[in-house]
Amino acid sequence: MAIGPPARRWRQLIACIVAMMAIANLQYAWTLFTIPLTQSLHATLSAVQLAFTFFILTETWLVPFEGWLVDRIGARAVVSVGGLLVGISWIGAALVDSLRGLYLFYAIGGVGAGAVYGACVGTALKWFPDRRGLAAGLTAGAYGVGTALTILPIQWMIHGVGYRSAFFTWGVVQGLCVLAMAQLLATPSASWRPEAWRADTSAARGQSLRSYGPLEMVRTRSFWVMYLMMALVAFGGLMVTAQLKPIAHTYGLDRGVLVFAMSALSLALILDRILNGFTRPFWGWVSDHLGRYDTMAIAFCAEAVAIVALLNLVHRPVWFVVFTGLAFFAWGEIFSLFPAAIGDVFGPAYATTNYGVQYTAKGLAAIFAGWGAARLVEMNGSWIPIFWVAVVCDLAAAGLALLWLKPLVLRECARETQVSAPATAQAV
Repeated sequence: MAIGPPARRWRQLIACIVAMMAIANLQYAWTLFTIPLTQSLHATLSAVQLAFTFFILTETWLVPFEGWLVDRIGARAVVSVGGLLVGISWIGAALVDSLRGLYLFYAIGGVGAGAVYGACVGTALKWFPDRRGLAAGLTAGAYGVGTALTILPIQWMIHGVGYRSAFFTWGVVQGLCVLAMAQLLATPSASWRPEAWRADTSAARGQSLRSYGPLEMVRTRSFWVMYLMMALVAFGGLMVTAQLKPIAHTYGLDRGVLVFAMSALSLALILDRILNGFTRPFWGWVSDHLGRYDTMAIAFCAEAVAIVALLNLVHRPVWFVVFTGLAFFAWGEIFSLFPAAIGDVFGPAYATTNYGVQYTAKGLAAIFAGWGAARLVEMNGSWIPIFWVAVVCDLAAAGLALLWLKPLVLRECARETQVSAPATAQAV
């Protein structure tokens, strides 16, 4: 068993965090560009939001292949290519004058962001088998909080010199930042373990005693329950992410001043991104102590409560800020809890590829959260029905986590223990 210096794995984690922060704007600053794009391209909101859907689809559905590449050629090469694509995406979006061009370049951005996301989360899981929830939470949290540092500069640039300049400038900055961090990444050897690592209680904590390959994983019931749960919860969060400015515009919350020369929308964008980043290491840490599936149930129910409150108070600026923030706080944890659970249930050896397969659930949810939500609002003239759909999805996922997935995983891990015990005794 190889033991590596503790400082090295923390340096790896920091590089992953910075790279993730650099790609955050592609998803979380998108909402700022939606209204200017509808005006510039003379398109409906649902047509523009198709770009967001294509971004999420390419970001998520190619991650299994990108994870396979990481396991074979290393995170450095994959993240380097991802950084180039991230830069090309926003630079291209600044130059195009058609919806087709926008779709193409935002889809390219999805490929790049997915490569960076999958490689960084997988790298964190491999370096921190003893703290999977915290490591995955910090890495994914950087993706959530990164836009909090840039949301106001991007908004000011859009208002001052136009959305095209904002796309171009930040495309260059983000691409170069990811490229720089990629050069610092490395993958631990298969035999590497942190000091004082104990795996003897793994089964009791719902952790597998062996590693499953991707094809083995997709033949288990546990995987498909987790896949369905992630798709259900991702829908609500992605819907708010993509539609926050249009929602605020509907209720007049993107105009006027609420506090510190900022509108309710501006304040909500900053608070939401901070909470969306903080929630991932927080819930990851909680799940390391309380258990993955109990934590999932608590967080999913909290998101449902926040959305119900938002339904009733969305027209009030202060409560709009508060409850969108709480919705993000209760949603973002899926990006720490599910990769940690994948590592627990299916082992560390193929963690990058396996989580890549799981991550495609976000892409499935994006079909309905971007174009689908906008189209439903155009048909009904109201955001209320789509909010209620998100509430039902959250409650369904909470029930699945507590009543189905938790006992299912514990039974499967106990079965593995019974099977491996005679083999171990025979070997001795």
